[in-house]
Amino acid sequence: MFFDLNIKGNSFENNLKLAIEASKYGWNHINFSYNQDDYSNALEFKNDLIGELNERIALDYTLEIKSNNINEIRKITNKFRSKSSCISVVGGDLKVNRATLENVKIDVLSRPYLRRYDSGINHVLAKEAVNNNVAIELCFRDVLRSYLTHRSKIISNFKDIYTLYRKYGFPLILSSRAESVYDIKTTQDFTAFFKQTGLSDEEIAKSFGDASNILEFNANRSNMILTGVRRIDDAS
Repeated sequence: MFFDLNIKGNSFENNLKLAIEASKYGWNHINFSYNQDDYSNALEFKNDLIGELNERIALDYTLEIKSNNINEIRKITNKFRSKSSCISVVGGDLKVNRATLENVKIDVLSRPYLRRYDSGINHVLAKEAVNNNVAIELCFRDVLRSYLTHRSKIISNFKDIYTLYRKYGFPLILSSRAESVYDIKTTQDFTAFFKQTGLSDEEIAKSFGDASNILEFNANRSNMILTGVRRIDDAS
């Protein structure tokens, strides 16, 4: 099963085109990502979008928080937690990276390497990601739309994150962050790219499993008593 939790959300018509293209290219589930300012408005046409696709591809929304204010990130997370199948915070700022990985209510730290010369995480933050089950997200479009030295630095940051991932075992998810149909790639091309950067077939497959686990966990979050312990209806 192929999951992409970060395709840039836009209008109903543009989302429909992207979803149809993704279904043709082998994707099973996509999430359209919206920032905190646009998320509520996008929810208004979500069901219409699902109905128009008629089970061609499964879809949901990701709330993508963009802020360097730690308190604001916390408030937005609390406000939208029950309304979101996935909450992601755009990283890059070390304070944001740390606060995100320390917050059990957040699902994903996206692009911790953004606008940095290093990967944005170290062994301390990697342990926090494990302890709080927060995934690290790497975006294909960051490489696709970069050139020369900038591209090589991003790939180098990916490899540094792979090293920490193999040592500590935090959740790792891979996404396209596609904005147009020209950014959508086949699942074969997508996986081939990440293999070239150093991931194995098994690690890539596990990343799709980690994405699926985020959606499944949040579908049952209201019934979660502790991590791994879920309230169920009495069968009697």
